[in-house]
Amino acid sequence: MTKSLKVAALAVLALSLALSGCGKKDASKVKVGEVTRSIFYAPQYVALTQGFFKDEGLDVELQTTAGGDKTMTAILSGVVDIGLVGSETSIYVEQQGSEDPVINFAQLTQTDGTFLVAREKKESFDWNELKGTTFLGQRKGGMPQMAGEFTLRKHGIDPQKDMKLIQNVEFANIATAFASGTGEYVQLFEPQASVIEKEGKGTVVASFGVESGHLPYTVFMAKKSFLTKNPEIAQKFTNALYRAQKWVEEQPVDKIVEAIAEYFPNTDKEIMNSVVKRYKEQGSYALNPVIDEAEWNNLQDVMEQAGELKAHADYKKLVDNTYAEKAIETGK
Repeated sequence: MTKSLKVAALAVLALSLALSGCGKKDASKVKVGEVTRSIFYAPQYVALTQGFFKDEGLDVELQTTAGGDKTMTAILSGVVDIGLVGSETSIYVEQQGSEDPVINFAQLTQTDGTFLVAREKKESFDWNELKGTTFLGQRKGGMPQMAGEFTLRKHGIDPQKDMKLIQNVEFANIATAFASGTGEYVQLFEPQASVIEKEGKGTVVASFGVESGHLPYTVFMAKKSFLTKNPEIAQKFTNALYRAQKWVEEQPVDKIVEAIAEYFPNTDKEIMNSVVKRYKEQGSYALNPVIDEAEWNNLQDVMEQAGELKAHADYKKLVDNTYAEKAIETGK
């Protein structure tokens, strides 16, 4: 082959490669910070393992930001683009005065995720039995504690006067403290509640999620400036989430466990089945990403009773359902 023919052949090859890549776009990288690693967030892991984010052209980098305050700090500082955390944190930021508010745009869970565990096995349970007992609760100021105290007051119990309330145990050590003999009752997340039951050290007698009603309990949120600059990313993210929510609603418990197992390598499959079943049955997983105004108001009632709300936050200012509504519309 002559030199001129070689040059021509290389030119044709280069052109064909360029044309073949024209229709391909690099995936948009999105950094997501989750407040903790929890089976409570099953639809998020389903969106990852089933390729729903990838189908939308997103490369989601998930990190656990361990705590509401740390997650919010990561959002505000730009360490993450999107945070998965309780809606109350966006209200706290608003109360402090923010020029770039954090916007709730897609709901993941719609109830509290904790359960009331009694040390003694019971054939039946009455909330009045908590009066005069030692109750091992959650950290003051967090949504689990607020939802817990909201429920207690609903049943005529003053948590500060009618029981000995312990709230100074670190979140990670609450189940261990109870198993070691502290308290007659404890408020626990899953899978700790199921583990305690399996070990014969306690019995789940009630659900704070059922008792406190629907709330925008765990929500994907981002700074207003991020959403303004990246509406397409927010839409694609919400599309994938809605697809995962429908998948979780339609699939049996064992299929869901199989889909999320890689994110919980050290958790017993039997326990995982128990947890997913419990959360599905009580409707903890939101069926779509929309954040309802009634749920938002219920959240603020819970915060107000706990003394954590300076003034009611404007739903229209801190919630943007545009992406959720479009995801539902196009996802049918």
